[in-house]
Amino acid sequence: MKSAVSNALTIDVEDYFQVSALASHFPRAQWDAVPCRVEANVDRILSLLHEYGAKATFFTLGWVAERYPKLVRLIVMEGHELASHGYGHERASAQTPEAFRADVSLAKAVLEDISGVEIRGYRAPSFSVGAKNLWVHDVLRETGHSYSSSVYPIAHDHYGMPDSPRFPYYLTNGLLEIPVTTVRWAGRNWPAGGGGYFRLLPYPVSRWSLRRVNELDKRSAIFYFHPWEIDPAQPRVDAADARTKFRHYVNLEHMEGRLRRLLGDFAWDRVDQVFLPKA
Repeated sequence: MKSAVSNALTIDVEDYFQVSALASHFPRAQWDAVPCRVEANVDRILSLLHEYGAKATFFTLGWVAERYPKLVRLIVMEGHELASHGYGHERASAQTPEAFRADVSLAKAVLEDISGVEIRGYRAPSFSVGAKNLWVHDVLRETGHSYSSSVYPIAHDHYGMPDSPRFPYYLTNGLLEIPVTTVRWAGRNWPAGGGGYFRLLPYPVSRWSLRRVNELDKRSAIFYFHPWEIDPAQPRVDAADARTKFRHYVNLEHMEGRLRRLLGDFAWDRVDQVFLPKA
């Protein structure tokens, strides 16, 4: 039986060669020369969401939007929320406040100009907001954003702030931070909000985790994935190290089937509909 709680489904719209872990193999200056697969993959996702009657929030790179404006307009036309993933997929933790402000301002302007809708949300690439760069929240508020979904309250070798709140909270400046969902078990936070963990672990683990959040915590979850994760035919980077290849390619061939189970087991909507106050 499908859960009665509405959860927020999110897609980080970037292509396979823009992933942080593969950055050394795809320098930014060469991106325009790499064949893109993001448009076809997002088309597949939109069809899947339509099939299941689900809505979602698409955190979209400004770089992608400039090259595929029709795709951005289609996302909005089909009733999904358009939000920002920054312009060039640079980690917030690797930028100065000035550079970050320029990046998110450009992305917001590009997305709004193409779509004709206000961009309220932002997600930092690689969840790169932590204890050392909390100034990000102030810049986001100053640049007109209403919410962020950039903190992952787990311990991870590339990101994470395990001591931060597990559920949405307001900053003193009025910005709402919506952490990616975790499940509390055995005295620690465990990932339950998608990404590589969703591909790595058996689907029943994800279903149990999300149901625990909905039923025990009585809270809505926020879940994420990437368009390249439903694309097992994407070009392989043989030169990448073993850990990167495992994390990036594990179970890509099973991802669409798992998403179908997820869409059938839970109710999904846009971030703004699930978490933001109604006007």
